Amino acid sequence: MVVLDLRRLRFLREVEERGTLAAVATALGYSPSTVSQQLSILEKEVGTALFARAGRGVRLTDAGRLLAQHARVLLAAAESAEADLAALSGDIRGTVRAGGLQSAARKLLVPALARMSADHAGVRVEIFEYELEQSLPSLRLGAVDLVIGDEYDGQPRPRPAGLRFTVLLEEPMKIVLPAAHPLAGAGGPVAVAELRSAVWTASAEGTGHHAMVVGTCRSLGGYEPDLRHRSNDADVQLEIVRAGAAVALMPVLALPADDRAVAVRDVAEVTLRRRLVAVTRDTPPAPALTAFLAAVTDQVPGT
Repeated sequence: MVVLDLRRLRFLREVEERGTLAAVATALGYSPSTVSQQLSILEKEVGTALFARAGRGVRLTDAGRLLAQHARVLLAAAESAEADLAALSGDIRGTVRAGGLQSAARKLLVPALARMSADHAGVRVEIFEYELEQSLPSLRLGAVDLVIGDEYDGQPRPRPAGLRFTVLLEEPMKIVLPAAHPLAGAGGPVAVAELRSAVWTASAEGTGHHAMVVGTCRSLGGYEPDLRHRSNDADVQLEIVRAGAAVALMPVLALPADDRAVAVRDVAEVTLRRRLVAVTRDTPPAPALTAFLAAVTDQVPGT
């Protein structure tokens, strides 16, 4: 009878998801040689080849893909068993690994961390700054427990199987101008079409925010924005606007309460919205994660 080691099955799932031993090693904090050694042991345990070289990476053989399917089920069952045992004890302990984009980390995750430290000292919380695009593989594989991401009108996110998406907050997007900008003085809504000649700042290419800015300028203004400045840090974008070097489209959560160096205006053409979503695995959550999710929800404006 083959005895399957759950840790090695997790290595297998990582390879299926990430494609190279180096990427697996980076994600799990091991050396590539350790990853290779553990996978070789797994192949010996099952008595068949699970991997084949594919350029600089590896690919799963038919047997590897079959075992990876079973690994998903076994790892999910182990996670559910841990959650059930923790719930049965009534003792809220364990580790919660949570990531989010910059504004969500600053306004939601960090205050929730403070709440957990006060109310549930037995829970270890680890916070990462993550864009949703980067974090989904780690979330699916169990390296991360919660990710707070964003999606925008006209830019819906895919909903991969095995994950649960919960909307935390829906908020309007605002046009942010330097205070001395010619369109800032009137105080009313500003049309995206009027910013054709402006320099823009947004998040990095490949993020939802970047796609939203480009798509909005194309659909509402009929132009390709001069997007010179890119940062995933909302505070950096604001500094660029304060310096008079660009304009931006930003959600309310990322904006300061009172800043005379910038002018915050409604979008004239439409009400453009951002949704913050909490993404977890679609399995019963451990009590520690349930408590942390409640602490995060308590930080959402208007709740």
